[in-house]
Amino acid sequence: MNKIQLFFLLRRNTKLSEKRHPMFEANQYGRLFGYVMMGFLAIELMAVGTFLGWLAATEDVHEMLFYAMPFLMIFDFGGRFTTQQTPLMLVKPYLLMPISKYTAIDCFLLSQVFNLSNLLWAVLYLPYVFIVWCGGLSAWGTIAMLLLVHLMIVTNSQWYLLVRTLVNHSLLWWLLPAAFYGLLIGPFILLPDRMADGYADFLGDVLEDYVFSAWSFLFFALLFGALFCINRRLQMHFVRDEVSKKEDTKLKRVSEFSALNRFGQIGEYVKLEIKSTMRNKAIRARFIQGICFITFFSLAIAFGDIYQGTFARNFLCLYAFIFFGAVNLTKVMCPEGNYIDLLMVHEENILTLLRAKYYYYCAILLLPLALQLLPVIMGQFSILMLLAYMLTATGPVYWMLFQLAIFNKDTLPLNDKITGKNQMENKWQGLLSMAAMFLPIIVVFSLEALFDSTTAYWVLIIVGLAVSVAEPYWMRNIYRRMMQRRYQNMEGFHSTR
Repeated sequence: MNKIQLFFLLRRNTKLSEKRHPMFEANQYGRLFGYVMMGFLAIELMAVGTFLGWLAATEDVHEMLFYAMPFLMIFDFGGRFTTQQTPLMLVKPYLLMPISKYTAIDCFLLSQVFNLSNLLWAVLYLPYVFIVWCGGLSAWGTIAMLLLVHLMIVTNSQWYLLVRTLVNHSLLWWLLPAAFYGLLIGPFILLPDRMADGYADFLGDVLEDYVFSAWSFLFFALLFGALFCINRRLQMHFVRDEVSKKEDTKLKRVSEFSALNRFGQIGEYVKLEIKSTMRNKAIRARFIQGICFITFFSLAIAFGDIYQGTFARNFLCLYAFIFFGAVNLTKVMCPEGNYIDLLMVHEENILTLLRAKYYYYCAILLLPLALQLLPVIMGQFSILMLLAYMLTATGPVYWMLFQLAIFNKDTLPLNDKITGKNQMENKWQGLLSMAAMFLPIIVVFSLEALFDSTTAYWVLIIVGLAVSVAEPYWMRNIYRRMMQRRYQNMEGFHSTR
């Protein structure tokens, strides 16, 4: 079997694996929602491409698109983190088969190159290229522009794979893209206006001379080859380490959290949540990312001129409080799917676990509350605003997210961070996450239109406090409905381990 045949065989096996997944039918709703959002994005990108093409044809600057490519590549890089996984998650089943391991890695890397997500930006650059071709660009120049733009996007996909693999191994590797993009954008923010203008002129001269030339083709072709080779070796190295369960044998001090002993069984489950956050790679990574995001936005709002709009400030303030719930409680009970049988031994064991989770994630909100005191000091936020969104998170938002405990039945790997199964969302996870992010903002703006912002925040405080105080009642209702589906859920947890 040659590499071409193996490529199509592995691609077919991947699609069959997705269809055989127990959550495939439920994920159809999530995919439909994703396709609708992609449709709206495609329409916006088409409009941007048409406008840029008309401007380039009018000004007779055919290479104008390349001036915007650095910023498009930044958006492309960030967007891939939410939609695209690394090939390592698909290689694990083939490591014991009589085929070359590097051949399997090559096939999955090539599948990323030919992934349809790389064609997303085509809805932007195809209208642009068509308009500049009609505006006087030669046919060969048009073909060359199409090839060069697509080569840039494919190279960016290999850069993403490299960073994603390194970040999965250690969060300190976030310093690599931070340094790269910081050197690219930082001078515009940190340097005085005169020096920033000089830096912009220098970049403009370089782009004008080389961006649409044979040198640019050669540079990106060599860069693509280098990144492909690095990914090939690096991903095989990491997947072997993880599959062989290479452990760090360094002794670590274990905290007993004895202060929680006074709370009985709830205290024990709170200890479990704390230790899961500290020890398990996937949960710890999401927690650290949340702290970094909240800190960045708090500093940007407090000291920067960006995010000064009413919607941006309200959304980011709410986002800081619901982040940990949105990324972890959407998967509520999924980590426990690894040992769900043990939780079924004693009556109301899971009810106690759910209540402990609620108290833990309420306590975590003290962290974003402390981080956002800086914008309060700088006069960007008000204390009333912070309290309104914090109680909205502990009340209606957590009430919505804990409903997912009834429907979640897909086990989440705890430590297999690189080669672990791709946890696809069911139809409720995406819908409730979007509702948690946008419904409170819609309520605030609706109340502000009728009254004022102070009244809107007081309404959120009263409603949030009422739902939070009623937690024992709605949590027991969730537990009762969950028990009605216990056999169906346990079957799902067993089949996805």
